[in-house]
Amino acid sequence: MIPSAKKKASAIEENRKYPWMIYRSVFGVLLLASNIVAGVGLIAAPAEAEPSSARQNELIYRLRHDCGSCHGMTLKGGLGPPLVAAKIAETDQEQLVETILHGVEGTPMPPWNFEINRDEAAWLVRLLKKGVRYED
Repeated sequence: MIPSAKKKASAIEENRKYPWMIYRSVFGVLLLASNIVAGVGLIAAPAEAEPSSARQNELIYRLRHDCGSCHGMTLKGGLGPPLVAAKIAETDQEQLVETILHGVEGTPMPPWNFEINRDEAAWLVRLLKKGVRYED
């Protein structure tokens, strides 16, 4: 047998003994490739959609009137806690989005997912964290 053929036969025999090594190697290559692609930014987290300008105006109106009826017309607190930037800065954005969408059981905070979607709730949270200024 030719030396290279012996090596090939040995490798095939080795793969029969340890088939998991093939899977581990393939998985390793795929993992490396995905990390490289992610590293150069070809795989990115989906960005939240910005509502249209008209929808932004509707959401700000709802924030002032619907949210403001419990959180205070200036959002500094009332029946509900304050929603001013300084008070919510440390709160996780996703937690705030979930609270808006699903409410808080056992409290007056209702779910709003019948009225707004996740992207709109995330937009509202970003707006609140920046600090809302009302223009009359």
